[in-house]
Amino acid sequence: MATREEQEAEATRLGAVKNAKFRKSLVDVIKEAGLEGGCPKQQGALLYTVASKFPGNALAHRATLLDYIKAEKIKSNAQLDGALEHLAHVGPGALDAAAFEAAAGVGVVVSAEELAAAVGAAVEAHAARLREERYHANLNILFADVRRALPWADVGEARAELDRQVTAFLGPRTAADDVKPEKKKKKKAAEPKAKAEEAKADTKKEEPAPAADPFAFLPRPEQNNKVHTTVHFSDGRKLAISNTPEQLAAHLRATGGRVVTRFPPEPNGYLHIGHAKAMFIDFGMAAQTGGQCYLRFDDTNPEAEKQEYIDHIQEIVSWMGWTPSAVTYSSDYFAELHAFAVRLIETGNAYVCHQTAEEIKASREARAPSPWRDRPAAESLALFEDMRRGLVDEGAATLRMRMDHRNENYNMFDLIAYRIKFVDHPHAGDAWCVYPSYDFTHCLVDALENVTHSMCTLEFESRRASFFWLLEALGTYKPVVWEYARLNITNNVLSKRRLNRLVTERWVSGWDDPRLLTLAGLRRRGVTPRAINAFCREVGVTRSEGEVHTHKLDHHIRADLDETAPRRLAVLRPLRVRITNLPADHLEQVEALHFPGRAADAYAVPFSAVVYIEASDFREQDEKSFYGLAPGKTVMLRYAYPITCTGVVKDEAGAVVELEATYERDFRGEGKKPPKGVLNWVAQPRPGVEPPTFEARLYDVLFLSQSPASSEKWLEELNPKSLEVLKGAYASPALAAATVGDKYEYVFQLERLGYFCVDPDSTPGSLVLNRTCTLRDSYPK
Repeated sequence: MATREEQEAEATRLGAVKNAKFRKSLVDVIKEAGLEGGCPKQQGALLYTVASKFPGNALAHRATLLDYIKAEKIKSNAQLDGALEHLAHVGPGALDAAAFEAAAGVGVVVSAEELAAAVGAAVEAHAARLREERYHANLNILFADVRRALPWADVGEARAELDRQVTAFLGPRTAADDVKPEKKKKKKAAEPKAKAEEAKADTKKEEPAPAADPFAFLPRPEQNNKVHTTVHFSDGRKLAISNTPEQLAAHLRATGGRVVTRFPPEPNGYLHIGHAKAMFIDFGMAAQTGGQCYLRFDDTNPEAEKQEYIDHIQEIVSWMGWTPSAVTYSSDYFAELHAFAVRLIETGNAYVCHQTAEEIKASREARAPSPWRDRPAAESLALFEDMRRGLVDEGAATLRMRMDHRNENYNMFDLIAYRIKFVDHPHAGDAWCVYPSYDFTHCLVDALENVTHSMCTLEFESRRASFFWLLEALGTYKPVVWEYARLNITNNVLSKRRLNRLVTERWVSGWDDPRLLTLAGLRRRGVTPRAINAFCREVGVTRSEGEVHTHKLDHHIRADLDETAPRRLAVLRPLRVRITNLPADHLEQVEALHFPGRAADAYAVPFSAVVYIEASDFREQDEKSFYGLAPGKTVMLRYAYPITCTGVVKDEAGAVVELEATYERDFRGEGKKPPKGVLNWVAQPRPGVEPPTFEARLYDVLFLSQSPASSEKWLEELNPKSLEVLKGAYASPALAAATVGDKYEYVFQLERLGYFCVDPDSTPGSLVLNRTCTLRDSYPK
């Protein structure tokens, strides 16, 4: 049976073949390398790695990397790994060729003599192990020594030389070498009883070592004097853009040399887990460096923005554990932005245009200029003032930046700076009827707020040229821009447009539906900010695009809840068991533990003559691999007693409705062993009184497809079994008393069933539980 790693690799490979976006990235890389006519297999494998790790021009120096691969200066996976590791910490400035080649082992030739010497040293260092274990020794340990000594050696040649020298050292294989050795049993050191009890009682775990700074590769504020980008114009001109010494000095005086970042959501919807990654980067970098991070609402489109979304975003940012140094709005700067627009017109860098959206699109495709591109500045100034005063109809005019309409980069095609909208703004009210565009606003507000690091996702990389062109045209300070891969998770969609459609068309119950990866949905499902932030830290600040498997998020959820969620007993699909050797009125309390194996803190659970087990924990035909109950078989009730099935009661249709059993009270005697099977159960809290019921909502992935985001027919891939509702589940009294906000009972583990939380739909006497995740990973599905 394949290992999980092999299953995951196979799933990733198949997903890549089906993923149209990846196929396009691979084709782009092949074209960029100039190898459309074909190439050797190893060279093709290197191109595949580049496309999978750095697609869509994600790597600033990808063209240089591909030149080295094409010229066969980089021809091994080890060299490529070294090159990528080096480039990940370089940034967009000029590349130091010597440092790059040294990191990638370019031009390094390993002689046969050097290889033989390195292998000989490894064999000598592990001679004792080889003599003891002979051909059963793990040669990968020796091979690792060789790779450390000669990282650029050919892998095949190194492996062959190692095999040759090991055979020469040990001599020919013997019959004894073909006998599989017995596994050695590990001896457990004796531990004083008092010390063992003390360790068992201590539930506090060691604090993990602090993780390395994930932002260390980014330049410090005082280093922000290098070339940010070079803008290429269609007439062959090149404009290298950077801060002047005066601009950088003024910026450092304003910030005190501290890092300044911003988290800039548009208030047009609810935040999702991709925004959690952005928060981790923006707020996390400020926290890591002792800087500050603004929560800035990018509110330039009043038609789509609501106060509801503004309130939600502030609430979620706080819930995620982040405290903004200030809450700002792009609309706070509307007066300054308007003044910038006027200055652009005065300097000949903007004009009022009357083309419609369709006409602009057609002109862009034809690389044709607007008929009003050469309008006199005075005329544009007068028209722009009329637009501001509400004297021009909506859609009749826009203010466009005079950039480079023939440029191959569409983001240099005279982008719109202002448009007319007779709509009240949720923050600015009715003060304005002209609103700046994202392309005009974003970079300028970064400059106005003295942001040191403007972090965004890779789809904005093509806007670098327009970003810096505008800042250069207005002579402002320029922040460092760094793009990172957006978060994509399997079996989900994170597009706001698609999330909005799922909500508005009622495919889900709302923005906080626990099947969605909105942060409101994750919170309702019982996921904690600690788990989300730990997941984001693992994903990292990389430029490597790809899909993260859902089970990796579940791993962090389980790791967090295992520490914090107390255990409870419950039964989701009850099957009645009548214990015949107990009096009908028997009732006692047994002790169950909040955190078994870690603390003695206990709670009481009633045990009576009628108990309920999971229906799936009984079979009429027993099997060796089945640890549940069967006729004549004994199992243990968790925290209570062993029971043995002595009878089966069926209804008229032949379905099992009740079991008869006996229990053994004194089962801990000398020489006795408890049964292997241990079941969760719930008893009648009092004789003749049924246990409290609750509704269990069992959530699964929302989409059957691994990559629904890459399909135009994504709604057809919805999982019809993404939610199963069980209304007749039984709870132990401690679980039935759970309320939102209690010390223990908000999120807890139902033993053997998974992690659950109390849903807000719960009312007194009517408990609703959401399954946060199962106890173990069921991937692949």
